[in-house]
Amino acid sequence: MSLAVAIQMDPIEPIDIDADSTFALALEAQKRGHGLYHYLVKDLSLKTGRVTAWARPLQVRREVGDHGTLGPFEEIDLAAMDVVLMRQDPPFDMAYITATHLLEHIHPATLVVNDPASVRNAPEKLFVTHFPELMPPTLITANADEVRDFRDRHRDIIVKPLYGNGGAGVFHVTPEDENLNALIEMFTERSREPIIVQSYLPAVREGDKRVILIDGEAAGVINRIPAKGEARSNMHVGGTPVKAELSPRDLEICHAIGPVLRQQGMIFVGIDVIGDYLTEINVTSPTGIQECSRFDGTDLAASIWDAIERRHQETEHHRA
Repeated sequence: MSLAVAIQMDPIEPIDIDADSTFALALEAQKRGHGLYHYLVKDLSLKTGRVTAWARPLQVRREVGDHGTLGPFEEIDLAAMDVVLMRQDPPFDMAYITATHLLEHIHPATLVVNDPASVRNAPEKLFVTHFPELMPPTLITANADEVRDFRDRHRDIIVKPLYGNGGAGVFHVTPEDENLNALIEMFTERSREPIIVQSYLPAVREGDKRVILIDGEAAGVINRIPAKGEARSNMHVGGTPVKAELSPRDLEICHAIGPVLRQQGMIFVGIDVIGDYLTEINVTSPTGIQECSRFDGTDLAASIWDAIERRHQETEHHRA
């Protein structure tokens, strides 16, 4: 099976090839004989019903400093592609949402991973709220009095932007911290969006697990240990990935959410688990597959492509 694959992502030149999940997926696709195109979100258009992109043929190799070769620009009709990987990084803003609307015109005849309508309906910190029994105490609001009341009840809290990513703008506010009002002012002056407030989980000092689910099944896990003096474990802000194993609670969480993910066309998902609690479901551009594979000796990029090819064949069968 040789597929035409378009990868919608950020510029490929500056990526870290030893950590970037999209690079691992591109490398595996090329290994399987699939043809690759690369394009940026700004080069995506809807023209009288046709979804097009100014894209460049792409070849990849695991060579630091020479990991990709891009051919000349050409306008491609995304309906002529077999698969589109929606892999641009958040923030989950109106530009991101618009891209899901455009790609919805071609899906599922062209398989978009993950399903664009489901991605649009599942921002990481909101999708998780559909599983309240798995979450720590959580408040989503733009009301300052509600935030102060939540801190009075839970004492030690985390405050973060609702649509942030990579640990940016995440604050640990202790019971004695005098900066809560200033933080609320900062968030509300920058945006009309609500903020998310959660009870602080001391277990984060032992790490924040990233569990990879492929078509609804747990496939890999790493633990991310926060740097000294940090409440955030994201690798973007200095968190250290270490080998981990799936606990019974991790598997319980995966079994609870897996069928929903599969039904909604979420082939590649990364969830965050701190202690016994699910904190985020990452569906936009999840990361972590190279770290998981490095520790466990698995090949998650291959497993993801097995799932994509299987879903593509199912789609072709239904169309026939």
